[in-house]
Amino acid sequence: MANTTQTKDSDKSHVTDPNNQFKYPAFLLSIPTKYADRIPNNIWMQELSEEERKPNYKVAMQQFIGLYQALAKKSLVHILPAPDDVPLQDLVFTANLGIVLSHLPNRKVAIISNYTSEPRRGETEYGVKYFKSLGYETFVPETRFEGEADLKYLRDNIYIGGYGIRSEIETYKWMEKTFDMKIITVEMVDEYLYHLDCSIFPISSNKIMICKELYAEEELKELETVAELINIDSEVALSGICNCVRLGNTIFNSNSLNLFKPDTDDYNGEMTKNNTIKKIAEDNGLEVEFIPLDEFTKSGALLSCMVLHMNRYNY
Repeated sequence: MANTTQTKDSDKSHVTDPNNQFKYPAFLLSIPTKYADRIPNNIWMQELSEEERKPNYKVAMQQFIGLYQALAKKSLVHILPAPDDVPLQDLVFTANLGIVLSHLPNRKVAIISNYTSEPRRGETEYGVKYFKSLGYETFVPETRFEGEADLKYLRDNIYIGGYGIRSEIETYKWMEKTFDMKIITVEMVDEYLYHLDCSIFPISSNKIMICKELYAEEELKELETVAELINIDSEVALSGICNCVRLGNTIFNSNSLNLFKPDTDDYNGEMTKNNTIKKIAEDNGLEVEFIPLDEFTKSGALLSCMVLHMNRYNY
C-alpha cells in the first residue's frame, strides 16, 4: 500500500474558490510557451523523425487560443503559469498534472501526479505550488500516477482508473482508502493507447464510450454495474474519439483532417471517427464541436490531454 507526501496548506483553507462560489464550469490550461520535442517520451513521438516532430510555435499558439476561446465562452478557464527557469516540454498537457477530486463537496483536494514519464517529473512541484496557491489540500502519491488522463470521474464517489503503463494500481488503492472513493480499475495494455482517456470517455454520469476489445471481460462486467457501455472499435480509438471534453451539451474533440489528403486511409479514418462521435452525440441529445489541434499530435497528444477539470459543473 502506498503512502503519500501531503502538501496541505491549512492556512489557506479560508481562500474563496471561484469555481464553487459561482457554480460555474472551470478548467485548467497552460499556454504552450514551453512546448518542445526534445525528449520523445511516447511511441507516437518515437515513430516520427526529429524534423517531423519539430513544433511550429505560431500554429501551436493559434490552435491553443482556439481551444481556449471555445471553452471560455461557457466556462472559467484558469491558466497554469509556465516557469521561465525550467524547460518543461509537456506542461501544456495539463490533464496529466493531477486531478481535482469531485466527490468531496466540503473539501478542496488536488492529487498531483507522480510521473512515470521522466521528462515530466519536474512538473510535480509546479502543480503543488499552483494548487496550494488556490487553497487546495494537495497530495502527491508515492506510487506512479499521471492525473485525470488516467482517472475518470463518473458520479458520486465513483471513478474509473487505468493502470499498468503510466499509473500504478497501488495509487488507486491508496486513494480509495484515504478519500472514500470507489475506483473501478482497468489495465492498460496498448502502447499506443497508454492513458485511459485514449479508450474511455464518460459522456454522462451513466454512459461511457469505451473500446471494449482492450479490456478484460471481468473489467467490462464491473463497469456495466455502474454505467451503460457504448462500444467503439480500436481504429477510431487510435484516431482520438475518446480524447474528448464535455461542456454542457457540447462534446469537444480534435480534428486533424487538414493533415491528410482526401481519399487516403488517414483521411477516411479521421472522417470515420468524426462521423462516429457525431452519431453517438446525436443519439444522446448532444452536439460535437471539432477543434483543430494537429500541431500537438507531434507529441502524441489530443484535446483531452490539454484540459484539466477544476470541477464537474460542465456535466
